[in-house]
Amino acid sequence: MIFGFIGSGNMGGAIIGGIINSDIASPENVIVSDKNEQALKNINEKYGVKVTSDNKETADKADVLFLCVKPQFLYGVIDEIKNSVSDNTVIVSIVAGQAIETIEKAFEHNIKLVRVMPNTPALVGEGMAALTPNSNVTKEETDVVVNVFNSFGKGEVVSENLMDAVTAVSGSSPAYVFMMIEAMADAAVIGGMPRSQAYTFAAQAVLGSAKMVLETGKPPGEWKDMVCSPAGTTIDAVAILEKDGFRNSIIDAMVGCMNKSKELGKK
Repeated sequence: MIFGFIGSGNMGGAIIGGIINSDIASPENVIVSDKNEQALKNINEKYGVKVTSDNKETADKADVLFLCVKPQFLYGVIDEIKNSVSDNTVIVSIVAGQAIETIEKAFEHNIKLVRVMPNTPALVGEGMAALTPNSNVTKEETDVVVNVFNSFGKGEVVSENLMDAVTAVSGSSPAYVFMMIEAMADAAVIGGMPRSQAYTFAAQAVLGSAKMVLETGKPPGEWKDMVCSPAGTTIDAVAILEKDGFRNSIIDAMVGCMNKSKELGKK
């Protein structure tokens, strides 16, 4: 099976790394095209994959074709490659805000398409990706794509109407988490801890807490209650967070994110 990539930016590179490092495909079975020659040189040196500046060549050879370009370039690329893509090629779009129906129309012929919303933790092998296949993609083909995203994090199939919620809960949420880590570290600095050490303590606490939820399946509220000893330090902190609207501010922010995502999807 040949995996093709149009675009070799950060996210494309993360996917390529997952495929190569997990032995889903060998380097000679991966072909990457990009108009940026330096980007192609870098990806070739890092992973040993085939590279070309010709998008049509990549589209023609790929069994699974990843579109890893910015939204403003997507339809120019589709116009360029639409006659080079066979009906059996599985196209994977990671382009933000672009609906399946819109992409299907742009190709002007029957295609197999999987829409994906990944996130930036993919760059460190801990991505969360939502996948929606169109009706032409078989379960076996969907499993291949899910397996790719599982190779550098987690991938789950969702219905397309959930993509705005996905944007809020995983696509944009690393920014909220970074803000929380930064604020936690600021408080530790107030307490006398050096900033570099404060970032380590705060980030590791977030990482460990997330891992407890994922690996046990317990609701986060149960873990919160376990940490909150009677008359202890944690319950005082939780009470202050509740008073200051911690949870409501997160919910309001995420609803705003969802609404913005819906707006962009209509343009």
